[in-house]
Amino acid sequence: MEVSNWHNDLTYDKWVPITVSGARPPARYKHAAAVVDEKLYIVGGSRNGRHLSDVQVFDSRSLTWSSLKLKADTGKDNGNSSQENLPATSGHSMIRWGEKLLILGGNSRGSYDTLTVLYIDIGTCQFGVIKTSGSVPVPRVGQSATLVGSRVILFGGEDRSRKLLNDVHVLDLESMTWDILKTSQTPPAPRYDHVAAMHGERYLMIFGGCSHSVFFNDLHLLDLQTMEWSQPQSQGDLVSPRAGHAGITIDESWFIVGGGDNKNGCPETLVLNMSNLVWSVLDVVKQKDPLSSEGLSLCSGLIDGETYLFSFGGYNGKYSNEVFVMRPKAKNTLRPKIFQSPAAAAAAASVTSAYALSKSEKLDFTQLDVTNPKSSVNGHHQDDISVKIEAIKEEKRLLELSIAEVRAGNSKLGGEIHEVNSTHAELTKELQSVQGQLVAERSRCFNLEAKISELQKLLESMQSVEDQVQALRQKKSAFDQEMEHAATAQRQSSGGVWRLFGGSEK
Repeated sequence: MEVSNWHNDLTYDKWVPITVSGARPPARYKHAAAVVDEKLYIVGGSRNGRHLSDVQVFDSRSLTWSSLKLKADTGKDNGNSSQENLPATSGHSMIRWGEKLLILGGNSRGSYDTLTVLYIDIGTCQFGVIKTSGSVPVPRVGQSATLVGSRVILFGGEDRSRKLLNDVHVLDLESMTWDILKTSQTPPAPRYDHVAAMHGERYLMIFGGCSHSVFFNDLHLLDLQTMEWSQPQSQGDLVSPRAGHAGITIDESWFIVGGGDNKNGCPETLVLNMSNLVWSVLDVVKQKDPLSSEGLSLCSGLIDGETYLFSFGGYNGKYSNEVFVMRPKAKNTLRPKIFQSPAAAAAAASVTSAYALSKSEKLDFTQLDVTNPKSSVNGHHQDDISVKIEAIKEEKRLLELSIAEVRAGNSKLGGEIHEVNSTHAELTKELQSVQGQLVAERSRCFNLEAKISELQKLLESMQSVEDQVQALRQKKSAFDQEMEHAATAQRQSSGGVWRLFGGSEK
């Protein structure tokens, strides 16, 4: 099989490590990634507490890595013409805008008072600082940046004084002007290392992240038309708290990979159907797999017209520089949209925030980046115990997932029962109303029947009167005839006498 056709034999919905040709880039986490024309661009990141400034490019056709050599654009870097190299940065966000990669925020050695926006021109291999205006946000790390049309929506993060943020800013890429979005209702608790996605170019969705003490698994929604926050209820598989995970959307599906809680990584790849808010587990890797890491990246790209997922890097006690690919199976997206949440759900964010403030400081993943000489020398007995512990943890996780599925099923049945009960109550009220109407109609019919009976009696009496009138008419007619006969007879009798008298005179 040719190298360029390696993707044709991939199994759907399964992560596969890619065997690359040649050297790999340095392992890292908290970098930024984007796919442009079948090439995966990796920018910056962190390793052993040191920020990186390189740009690495993975060709998905030839399966080879290369470095992108950049030069400063002295005409557009706003006074930074002396800078020869791209600033070393980690914890930043990156957006593709045409042939440019825009880098927002992050942790670097610069002394900017406001959030910096850098650009990398892929065509010219130049970089520079973009001058922005308006209400420019403060510098931050671990924020989310989401592209919506020609705007970038920035949410949350952690500023230089380690203050956690939950503000919302928008950058117009046409005018390079910042604005602050004023929202209502209860926002998510301040956090960083979360993920964000857009649905329908109207709803901004925030998932997970952490404070200095608490890891979140909550889902929040900002309606960009009403500027109202809500916390919609989701269903499906159990979703564990996590931070440092990565997400990407394809149609109605939001894919979530990796993350952790400073104790364990998250080995499951989650998919949220954004139309009906149902979580499902797509794939599960081993606990110490690079895909079960914090600070990894996730991108989507087209190869021969088909969409693929690419993941790179991460840290789970060991830094990774491997590339993994998944061939997601097309999902049916003809589902109804349900973004209305119960009114009381928004209060959960404030409860979560209060709980977060009551806990101790969060451990840093970088503190775990210390190899244990004792474990590296390793005795087989200790390794066997570790394997057994991992197996037990995996069984426990699977049991928890099964329990979560049962609970989700019970919750769904409970909802259906509640809906049936509500429908029954409504039908009962409607039946009572109809019964009341029937009683009124029966009373009305009884009154009508009484009136009809009276009318019938009246008609009968009128018939009797009419008969009497007819009889009188007949008597009158007979009397009139008798009178007529009598008058005729009298006239005849009177005429004969006069004629008798007259004849005698002649």
